[in-house]
Amino acid sequence: MKRGRTTESSAEVNLDSTLWQMLPYDVVELILECVPVKPLLRFRSVSKKWKSTIDSPGFKERQLIRRRQLRGPDVLIMRLSYDQPVEQEGLGRRKVVLTSPTRRIAWKVSFTCGMSCSGSCDGLVCVYCLYADSIIGNPSTGWHRSFPLSNYQHLLVQRFKRERGSTFPWPSLGFGRDKLSGVFKPVWLYNSSGFVLGGGDKSLVTYCEVFDFTTNAWRYVSPASPYPINAYHSPVHLDGSLYWLTECERPLLLSFDLHSETFQVLCKAPFPHHPLNPRHITICILDNRLCLSLKKELTQVIWSFDSSDKTWKTLCSFDLNPTFSWFSRSDDSALLPVAILDKGQLVLQGRDSINSLVIYNLHTKSFDLFCKPNLSSASVYYFESLFSAFSN
Repeated sequence: MKRGRTTESSAEVNLDSTLWQMLPYDVVELILECVPVKPLLRFRSVSKKWKSTIDSPGFKERQLIRRRQLRGPDVLIMRLSYDQPVEQEGLGRRKVVLTSPTRRIAWKVSFTCGMSCSGSCDGLVCVYCLYADSIIGNPSTGWHRSFPLSNYQHLLVQRFKRERGSTFPWPSLGFGRDKLSGVFKPVWLYNSSGFVLGGGDKSLVTYCEVFDFTTNAWRYVSPASPYPINAYHSPVHLDGSLYWLTECERPLLLSFDLHSETFQVLCKAPFPHHPLNPRHITICILDNRLCLSLKKELTQVIWSFDSSDKTWKTLCSFDLNPTFSWFSRSDDSALLPVAILDKGQLVLQGRDSINSLVIYNLHTKSFDLFCKPNLSSASVYYFESLFSAFSN
């Protein structure tokens, strides 16, 4: 009986192999493009031809496109955890734990301070810290690598030491991809106030640094933004550009093309002036659209940007009263839009990194709990891919 089952199993394998061989190879590629990343990594061992196909830049691009077409994004939750109890900051081994519906992966790090996530871009995420090397990685494949501190981070550390006890906003790291060359680029854009470089032009409003993975070094981009940026809001990436809001009396939408490495002001914000509390505004990407959100008392409004005529259109607005069972009424910040999942489910998170994630149904206008992190976490929308920083 045992031999019979073995023979039957071998026959099935041979039959499957024969069927694959009968298919035209372009049809095989089309099928593979629809396969999730985890089995694709196993399929690389089927044959040299399959490995060559799956590892090719063209296939990786098509696989990501198919993934976007098949369903909405996943929500990736990043949290900092410890292998052992830590009594003093800097002791013990830390790890970044990335959790999605399909995979959980941990990256060992040795950071000595708080960590932040600059978002996701085509399957890669970027995690950075003020005092230590940053990490770029692919949670689906497990690939990751570190890159060194920028000049800005060194300057910021010096300023913290020089101005002990003072508080000031400092911007977040931008992370995106040149849509023409396929190159991934971390970008720091920061206001020059308090950071006059040795021998630098004191009339400059901002400085911009871009990291080059081929040289493993940061370089300055000039000219940088002609307007100071609002450091309370994290930049977002869409379609080959990074976006910020400016500090002007009426905020402007500022873009940075990652291919030409030039800045451009696109339009004014859909509200007349900055609110007194800068945390009432958020900038985000929802359903592959650039969006701005504003909290007005107990209502939050989200607009989406129409690039064809450079106008803002109302995406939704919702009453915040039903959310107070999950978020403190005393927290005056706007909720952070994370992603729109399938069936019009808008995922929102509180400003506090330990806050719950909730779902607002755009059709029924109702709220429900999505998840409640048990540790400090950051949440980003995510599409799995096969990319690394050197995919091209």
